[in-house]
Amino acid sequence: MDRRTFVKAGCIGSASLLMEGLNPMVRADVPPAEVPPIELHGLPDYKASPLGMPGLFPGRVIEVRDPNAIVRNRISQPIVRHMLEHAMTELTGEKSAQAAWAKFVEPNDIVGIKINPSGAPACCSSPEILREIIGAVQSAGVPVRSILIYDRYSYEMDIGSYQTLLPPGVRIVGIQDAFVDSSGYDPNLYCAANFFGEWETRSYMANIVAQVVTKIINVPTMKDHSAAGVTGALKNLAYGTFNNVARSHRAPYSFTNPLIGLMCTVEPLRSKAVLHIMDGMRQVWHGGPLTQVQDFIDQPGILLVATDPVALDTIELEAIEKKRVERGAPSLWQHDANSITTNNDEFFHDASKNLFFRQPGHIAAAGKLGLGVADLKQIDHRPLLA
Repeated sequence: MDRRTFVKAGCIGSASLLMEGLNPMVRADVPPAEVPPIELHGLPDYKASPLGMPGLFPGRVIEVRDPNAIVRNRISQPIVRHMLEHAMTELTGEKSAQAAWAKFVEPNDIVGIKINPSGAPACCSSPEILREIIGAVQSAGVPVRSILIYDRYSYEMDIGSYQTLLPPGVRIVGIQDAFVDSSGYDPNLYCAANFFGEWETRSYMANIVAQVVTKIINVPTMKDHSAAGVTGALKNLAYGTFNNVARSHRAPYSFTNPLIGLMCTVEPLRSKAVLHIMDGMRQVWHGGPLTQVQDFIDQPGILLVATDPVALDTIELEAIEKKRVERGAPSLWQHDANSITTNNDEFFHDASKNLFFRQPGHIAAAGKLGLGVADLKQIDHRPLLA
């Protein structure tokens, strides 16, 4: 059944826009539920930054791989340092890593490093990579007191032990302490939609993004996701910046497409997110984002670096699809009603089962919104050896 998706994307004090056809890559055997109107309220008259998504290098993705970067689940700090420096100079064309970082951050910036602690301890943003990013940001002249590591849930950051594993002086910030805590969010910046008749139909932007940081370095992990298809740069930003997002998927249906991309267009999030560094030391190909089952977690030792989150997520999606094919698991695009289970334990231990009809098309939809390049033929994907 053909469907037209009308999404109202409005900003305070500006005209609303109607956007059509935000899912250009539907491969579903079962048509998804109709997408309701989605209204976006960002900062009024916000001056967009040229560093914002898709950033300085649209369509360019640098992949550095070293199988020795992670051995028996332990990450080598020196190898990671070399991989990150190699990736940054290749991305920017600069001769030194310090010059490369200076293209994105300045000494007067307050830099927020958006991590993904979800899935700790099995797979989360690696402290070894974060330490190298912190050091690199300092090399560009940003004092340690102006660097924040943040995510939505304090308890997930506690599980990852980031407070003890990262350099002293760096601030570790959990936006909310409990599932219903809204004190860390701006009531004037929100995304509104009624997906399933829920009582609270708004998702609010975090104060730390709206009012505190001036630049965001996004550090997602390489994982599949039971509702969105994959957890990548886009989802890590969107669902880690806005609260009340679990309401977008109610088994077996998911509105992660187009919600993820739309949230990433809201200012000032779009302009402040200037660099995306995907931690692919570990790769979750089933059971994401929370699995602890080692059978579904490989250790390829990969870093992906880009200013374009759409291009980066497209490369990630193809990599996880390839791994699922190798392991005999169904495609992330498959929408087979017989694969749906209401048993979480069954999902976490059987790669043929799923909780939702996944929506990996959210990546291409974000491309249609101007956040980046989703066509593999147009992506400048540069695989390198460390």
